Amino acid sequence: MKLNGTVQSIIFRNATNGYTVLSLLCDDEKQTITCVGSLPLVNVGDSVSLSGEESYHPRFGTQFKVESYERRAPSSNTAIIKYLESGVVRGVGPVMARAIVNTFGMDTLEILEHEPERLTEVPGIGTKKAKMISDSFREKRLLRDVLLSLEPYGVTVGQAYKMMQTYGELCLAKVQENPYQLIDDIEGIGFLTADRIATHVAGFESDSLARLMAGIRYCLQQARDEHGDMFLSYSSLIERASKLLGADPERIEETVEWMEAGSDLLRCEINGVDAIYLPYLLKIEDYIAKKLLLLNRPQQTEAWDLARWQKRVGMELSSEQQKAVQLALSNGICIITGGPGTGKTTIIRCILDAMQENGYSVELAAPTGRASKRMTEATGYEARTIHRLLEYIPGEGFQRNRDNPLIADMIIVDEMSMVDAPLMYALLQAITKGTRLVLVGDRDQLPPVGCGNVFSDALSSEVLPYFRLTEIFRQAQRSNIIRNAHLINNGRMPLLIDHDSDFLFEEIASVDRIRSRLVELIRKESSSLGTNDPLMDVQVLVPMKTGPLGVIELNRLLQDVCNPASPLKAEHTSGNTVFREGDKIMQIRNNYKVEWRKMRSAGGYDEGVGVFNGDLGTILRIDTREKYAVVAFDDGRIAEYAFAQFEEIDLAYCITIHKSQGSEFRTVLLPLAGGPMPLLSRNLLYTAVTRAKHLVYGIGRSETVARMVKNAQRSDRNTGLKERLSEYAVIGS
Repeated sequence: MKLNGTVQSIIFRNATNGYTVLSLLCDDEKQTITCVGSLPLVNVGDSVSLSGEESYHPRFGTQFKVESYERRAPSSNTAIIKYLESGVVRGVGPVMARAIVNTFGMDTLEILEHEPERLTEVPGIGTKKAKMISDSFREKRLLRDVLLSLEPYGVTVGQAYKMMQTYGELCLAKVQENPYQLIDDIEGIGFLTADRIATHVAGFESDSLARLMAGIRYCLQQARDEHGDMFLSYSSLIERASKLLGADPERIEETVEWMEAGSDLLRCEINGVDAIYLPYLLKIEDYIAKKLLLLNRPQQTEAWDLARWQKRVGMELSSEQQKAVQLALSNGICIITGGPGTGKTTIIRCILDAMQENGYSVELAAPTGRASKRMTEATGYEARTIHRLLEYIPGEGFQRNRDNPLIADMIIVDEMSMVDAPLMYALLQAITKGTRLVLVGDRDQLPPVGCGNVFSDALSSEVLPYFRLTEIFRQAQRSNIIRNAHLINNGRMPLLIDHDSDFLFEEIASVDRIRSRLVELIRKESSSLGTNDPLMDVQVLVPMKTGPLGVIELNRLLQDVCNPASPLKAEHTSGNTVFREGDKIMQIRNNYKVEWRKMRSAGGYDEGVGVFNGDLGTILRIDTREKYAVVAFDDGRIAEYAFAQFEEIDLAYCITIHKSQGSEFRTVLLPLAGGPMPLLSRNLLYTAVTRAKHLVYGIGRSETVARMVKNAQRSDRNTGLKERLSEYAVIGS
């Protein structure tokens, strides 16, 4: 059965897989029919021919189920106007669409395609506006071409959009040339998708060397991305690659040898393990070890009156803190670690004042925007993210490097446990010999989201000057958050109190009842959490993504409570998630190309690029016509997101404990009721508790808390930095 007509409206669209529900006005204009199917390229105003069959939905009634479709050229001036004003071309609304068609008539689409410079003939369209309209139209055309070619093989609208941004007009030619390059270049495309494209589009054989090499590289990349490994053991790599590629282990071994001979892989021994590295990861690890040891030189600092400083700031340093300060002032590199309440922030402030009073320059940095903001508030001096410190520019990389180093006498980095190996490599490249480096953090926190475990490995090597703070200060001792954090870290059960404390716990056995209680606590009218603004002040943290107490389910539940649907709030559906104006969101992967603006307190704006994994914000506006949203991040940055970029954000009423690293929240709401043992670990619970500034409110089963406290297992990463530091220290001594 066939239907011909014009799309009147898009009722629903899944941006990930293109599933669409639309209203079609048939050519005879006598009836409007609801059509459903995979129609990612169809827009309002399109003239289409649909093939399929009628079906009946028990809730929505009669529908036309589309099996295939063709887009037809608009058959009248009115149809072209409706097509252009639908939002398919950014910057063209009803008035502009009418003006363009009044000028060019039925030749409009041909002009847009081949002679866009003629748009300046339209009253009100200048050169700049014409270019914007032309670029948008060409982008939509290219997106259509890419999707038509690759959508059958698992490429989503968002991924096609990224291909266009990465490869430009040569997108399809680049894909044909080497589909496996997509794995490295396009976020979200793994080996299986690239392999389907290689087989069906580019004609690669299943036993081709290019395919086997790509699969082996992918196994190492997967270990890097999913587990944080810098390498895989030889035996593990052979086993994984053989399973992935469906190839004999002997064939994989031959390919690994071939890749080693061509330096596509590097092999070395790490603590008795036959380790296989991607070359750049070995280079990173090797450089970090050598540079840290190069910076590790005694330093002379002029006499400084500690007693006078203590009197001026109204505090007295403990013996431990004084030793840590002295260590930092007398060495080229110093590592300071300690749990909550042990005075790390006070030490940073003291070191900073001591250096500046002696005329030395100091830079403060942290891995995330939230962590740098807290560092600024705690010290009174500006702290920046490491990316901002190194002046990162998308497409160009870090502007501060070995050829253009940082000019500072000392650099202090806080929240070092979050810094992965590639970021540490970039930082160390921009530091010259003679610049002092102070690394501060809590080694008992979770390891970084990215690969490597720099802070823990550097401490474990014991070849660099370090100080571990153990004394909890009297003021901190009054906080049950801090007391319980240290109890948990020492393998002891925390104090689970149900009243008059900054650490509360309600014993609730039923998962359904936990969910109901969570809703009661988070409602704005509730005073149980001590705030009238739970959206901003309260963060729900959980160990896992799935299940009735997982991130996905709780975000749906809490969105309905904190930001219910309203005719006054625009919405956009991406994947299985409905986003609406007012939603709390989190960036879930680094994007170095997003442009942002930030208002200065004195007026005007700062501008920059880059949003990063873990950044939290709020959706201010969703423009369904122009297909973009405006997001305000917690640190004041404001950015625009095209709808295709929505796969980079997620709702953040509830987030995993892993995603909370480096953040601090007024109140942490912690529902706990069982789960897989690997996800219920001591350091996971410790990390969750130490994210709260004023209140931890646990609800659930105390037996789950006890299981987490007892489970001291850590997921060890395959890293070689500790061994390299030890080896090079012996060579250099």
